[in-house]
Amino acid sequence: MPSTISQYAWIVPLFPLAAFLALTALGRQAKKLGAAISLAAGAASFALALAIYLGRLRDNAADFTWNSWTWLKAGDFTLTMGYEVTNLNVLMLLLVSSISLLVLIYSCGYMAEDERFTVFHGYVSLFAFSMLSLTLSVNLIQFYLFWELVGACSFLLIGFWYRKPEARAAAKKAFLMTRIGDMGLFFAILLLYWNMPSHALEFTSLQNAFPLAGGAAGDAAMSAGLTTAIALLIFLGAMGKSGQFPLHAWLPDAMEGPTPISALIHAATMVAAGVYLIARTYPIFLHSTAALDVMAGTGAFTALFAALLAIGQNDLKRVLAYSTVSQLGYMMLALGLGSYAAYTAGISHLFTHAFFKALLFLAAGCVIHAVHTQDIRQMGGLAGKLKTTAWTFGIGALALSGIPPFSGFWSKDAILAEAYQERPFLFAVALLTAVLTAFYMARLVFLVFFGPGRGEGQSEQEALPRSMTAPLIALAVPAAIAGFLFLPGTSSFGRWLTSQEFAHDVDWTVLLLSTVAGLLGIGLGYLAYGRGSRMEGRFLRLGRAAEEGFYVDAFYERAIIAPVKGFGFVLELFDRYVIGGAVKLVALAVMQLHRLGTRLQNGRVQTYGLVTLLGLVAMLLIYAGRRFWHVG
Repeated sequence: MPSTISQYAWIVPLFPLAAFLALTALGRQAKKLGAAISLAAGAASFALALAIYLGRLRDNAADFTWNSWTWLKAGDFTLTMGYEVTNLNVLMLLLVSSISLLVLIYSCGYMAEDERFTVFHGYVSLFAFSMLSLTLSVNLIQFYLFWELVGACSFLLIGFWYRKPEARAAAKKAFLMTRIGDMGLFFAILLLYWNMPSHALEFTSLQNAFPLAGGAAGDAAMSAGLTTAIALLIFLGAMGKSGQFPLHAWLPDAMEGPTPISALIHAATMVAAGVYLIARTYPIFLHSTAALDVMAGTGAFTALFAALLAIGQNDLKRVLAYSTVSQLGYMMLALGLGSYAAYTAGISHLFTHAFFKALLFLAAGCVIHAVHTQDIRQMGGLAGKLKTTAWTFGIGALALSGIPPFSGFWSKDAILAEAYQERPFLFAVALLTAVLTAFYMARLVFLVFFGPGRGEGQSEQEALPRSMTAPLIALAVPAAIAGFLFLPGTSSFGRWLTSQEFAHDVDWTVLLLSTVAGLLGIGLGYLAYGRGSRMEGRFLRLGRAAEEGFYVDAFYERAIIAPVKGFGFVLELFDRYVIGGAVKLVALAVMQLHRLGTRLQNGRVQTYGLVTLLGLVAMLLIYAGRRFWHVG
């Protein structure tokens, strides 16, 4: 039986849903009341999620599933809906609710002057409801519904400033690119429906069909090829939401949305959904070595590729966006290693990354709010003027760079340790990525917060409201210390998360190499940017290529978009001149026939006689022709 508080997990998403409905009913005018409603709902959701999390930590409660609400019946198939409480989704509940609440608080200052302030808070509440409901979903159909609602909410929020052409284009790009991955997940669900016993799509049924221990095929008894196909299609869905190469291009463009949304999407909601999907369906992947290899390889390549791209960006938010793509690659690499320890490492990094990445984005928003630009080449010397922002951003940067004892170090070291044991080549790629990560974060810190001010208006920064600085302080605490939950040599978190026993020994070689990688990257960043020198001139071509995303978008434009547009133009011409022309020809023929009939109906006996004679002659010719044809 679950602990008493866990039975009320289904209420957690209802608070933000109620807030969304209330704000929609109130309209744009109720600014203060709307903010109060959304904050109260967010606080209630977080408080209940925290209570459930602490209760499961204390009681070590068993998983709980309730799916007694019948949603659909078709023949002998019954689709039910409900909720499931496991340690994994309780962890996600805590992440989503806490960061959503902090984003709502931050938005009270950041979006205060926006005329659609109430609409924004309503959208954020709907986003939180969608992600929380996705987290608790009991089966894949229910999961897919909220998965799509998360995508719809991201479209609304990325394109929130819809008067900007860039925002509209970014929203459409995110919606379309994630649809590619969503189709993969949709087909995976269809294959599971056709091949699972009794068409069962509950997550507990998947665990029975694909036992975590591997080996036996389980209840489903699927072939290896079919299992691999299903796993790869699920991974395709995760690639879209979590921005894995080559479906990563929408994530940097999503920076056209308000900065609080950048923090929400990149920290604990949309991009985390892909990693969470892999974690929920992990038993399937454990039965397909090929799918695990594809996932690990894709993750490693994405991590390195995005880190290189981050080095060449001059937009503050785009640097952080590419760092998100890179860190998601780390998580996919960990999950692709196919062990309980690697699985735990990947989820640990998802947990720590949520805090320090939300911190970095919200701090970046403070910088942008103060200096009115996102170009880091127009910044400098802000450490003394935005002190709270500077030191909290520094904590986030050190955590992302993997510097001990900050949180990112421990989770990243756990991934590196598992890669070192399982895939030495991927370990080398991940270690190089760690150096590059520390380097581009050092570049960011030195250009933004140190050195002389390089932009106009740098001497008179705006005072930041407390609603914007308080969330930074709140996030800086877990960004600094959350990693101690995952210290090497302890396996309590892994046992709690997976209910499995496995070794998690300290690998001093990896620990040392991980530390050196972070320090080396920061040192190189200081040599290149900390003493007034600039590296762009020496690597101009690489910088330009990286700033353009290594021309991935240009390739898509020429290889996919342009041909599709050309095909659409041909279809348009065919529709206009062939189909439309045929319709017009038929209409013209009818009209001419009508005119001919009108002329014949003129009341003259001579005309009627002539028509009668011509008709008689025509009938005789037809009759004679038929007889001649049969005789011949």
